[in-house]
Amino acid sequence: MDKRDYYEVLGLKKGATEQEIKSAYRKKAKELHPDLNKDDPKAEDKFKEVQEAYSVLSDENKKKMY
Repeated sequence: MDKRDYYEVLGLKKGATEQEIKSAYRKKAKELHPDLNKDDPKAEDKFKEVQEAYSVLSDENKKKMY
């Protein structure tokens, strides 16, 4: 899977606040959770991508390197 812009993955504009990042992550994670999308074979990959995006954008050190 190609790496996408993490802000794009979460549906955010660059420079989003910490609260906006957290809120967008929760919304996307709930929407794409594999347990709620058993009929979508790509659900797990999409969910992992959202988790990775949140992991980077919510950590200031990782975010600086991104």
